[in-house]
Amino acid sequence: MVGTTDEEFAVSYKFSDEGEFDDDGRPKRTGTVWTASAHIITAIIGSGVLSLAWGTAQLGWIGGLATLVIFSGITLYTSNLLADCYRSSDPVNGKRNSTYMEQVQANLGRLNCIACGIVQYANLSGMVIGYTITASISMVAVHKSNCFHRKGHEASCKFSSNPYMIGLGIFEIFLSQIPNFHKLTWLSTVAAIMSFGYASIGIGLALARIISGHGGTTTLTGVEVGIDVSASDKIFRVFRALGDIAFAYSFSQVLVEIQDTIKSPPAENKVMKKANTIAVFTTTIFYMMCGCFGYAAFGNSAPGNMLTGFGFYEPFWLVDLANIFIVIHLVGAYQVFAQPVYSKMESWASEKWPNSMFVKAEYPIRVGTKTVMSFNLLRLTWRTLFVVVITTLAMAMPFFNDILALLGSIGFWPLTVYFPVRMYIAKNKIKRWSLRWLMLQLLSLVCLLVSLAAACGSIQGVGEALQTSKPFQFKV
Repeated sequence: MVGTTDEEFAVSYKFSDEGEFDDDGRPKRTGTVWTASAHIITAIIGSGVLSLAWGTAQLGWIGGLATLVIFSGITLYTSNLLADCYRSSDPVNGKRNSTYMEQVQANLGRLNCIACGIVQYANLSGMVIGYTITASISMVAVHKSNCFHRKGHEASCKFSSNPYMIGLGIFEIFLSQIPNFHKLTWLSTVAAIMSFGYASIGIGLALARIISGHGGTTTLTGVEVGIDVSASDKIFRVFRALGDIAFAYSFSQVLVEIQDTIKSPPAENKVMKKANTIAVFTTTIFYMMCGCFGYAAFGNSAPGNMLTGFGFYEPFWLVDLANIFIVIHLVGAYQVFAQPVYSKMESWASEKWPNSMFVKAEYPIRVGTKTVMSFNLLRLTWRTLFVVVITTLAMAMPFFNDILALLGSIGFWPLTVYFPVRMYIAKNKIKRWSLRWLMLQLLSLVCLLVSLAAACGSIQGVGEALQTSKPFQFKV
């Protein structure tokens, strides 16, 4: 334990024996394969699952199904490589690397660590901005649906999303006081259940449309050039669909922080690999059902959000319920993606001002004799400021989902593939130009090309959005 005296170390070691602390002096980790799976599912299944019908429509039956299967395999494989790097040297007794940046620092050095940090935290911040926008759109959709139901289908029902973003931001300020991932399990569990809820409603509505005989026209290769789109539009749509599907499987930004919640024994990497398998397998089943049933229901004219394709009419209550589920899920996912950002800032402040009461002191809130929670002044001010900035950016840039797609396409390759592959090669001393080394490098190269293609499609989307966007005046 760095910075402690022998006496302090002996005391902490004694507590560790008593089960209060882990081998690194931090409070005992209590996570299991199921809590880790809940965190991963909350992170990995975003509302983007509802865009998979559109993605499948661009790629067709062959390309859509193949892309879903291939990227699920790639994500699972590279996530397991990352799990093996949690501890330095020995997977049981080696030093813990509690964050993604610590892993990169331990295996690849300082420069790679800085590059990783820039990409990771830009990506995480982008995710919470995107989630703020998407959640507000779902809230407006409920308002809009009820407006049509009361006033008739010809009524003009357009509402600003700004009040909903502000309301969501206020609620997230309260949730942001949850101190760390260890205390976030209940929220992740609720969010994971909600994601299954709205995905199941979307699948059910799509299946009902197919059974009723109102399904759309589908093809093996997706939207057809000269009929549905121009040749250039087809190319850009395919690029964006590849990026959407690749990014839909990406959760490496928070994987290490999730793994750091798992108790040991058994070894954390073994538990994490089981959690990865459960989460990715479950996610792939839902992704394929949403993509395939959605495509069969709407054909080559599949909408960007599968739920909007069913209209705002009947059964309006069921679509409302799905949108409410989306909001609850995104509220939880917001905190899952924000926690590493919170933790990084607070860890830096603790190292910078180790004796500051503002940084270190915890003030308990009691009900009777029981402490229900505690607050910290740094946590209160810094996290509140973060949420306020995120909410303001979401209101200023309602087209940020296009920028988020760009951030996602840029972040997918380094975070999900490049760094896990590089660290695995370095840690296991895989011989240069060996067959395994060549295969790992080929995997990295292919994923880089996919990221570049997705970035091209995203840039086109951002360019189109900039022409029509009006900051702080976003109406749905």
